Amino acid sequence: MTARAARRSAGLLLFRRTGDGLQVLLGHMGGPYFAKKDAGAWTVPKGEYEPDEPAREAAWREFREELGLAPPEGEAVPLGEVVQAGGKTVTVWAVEGDLDPDAIEPGTFTMVWPPRSGQVREFPELDRVAWFGLDRARAVIITAQAAFLDRLAEHSG
Repeated sequence: MTARAARRSAGLLLFRRTGDGLQVLLGHMGGPYFAKKDAGAWTVPKGEYEPDEPAREAAWREFREELGLAPPEGEAVPLGEVVQAGGKTVTVWAVEGDLDPDAIEPGTFTMVWPPRSGQVREFPELDRVAWFGLDRARAVIITAQAAFLDRLAEHSG
């Protein structure tokens, strides 16, 4: 029996400076399981990658796939890794930039829904994207990913 390779994701945390402090761009996870959830249902735009793909390349690719927009130019600040509750390791970089959340064209995924119905339905990877101040972001982001917000604040301090 072979061990399953550890799941890894890479992502890009877009941030901007405002008169009220830093804001970060987070995406609300799409699909029926997260439709009525707020806390713990927002994430850095990210996605899984294979071991032979560099994490940084995967982060930029996933940004394009998840948001339908090219990542902004600018210095990439490495925010390191976290391990989420399900065991997935997530690696993130931060880039300063701005974009209009209404401009996104999210990628999609398919799943059988309702369960055991045999009906395959398509859902957006992220059903909405929004800017958050760091305090509000901490309240809604996947728990393990809050470490990225702290690291960004330290870097931007």
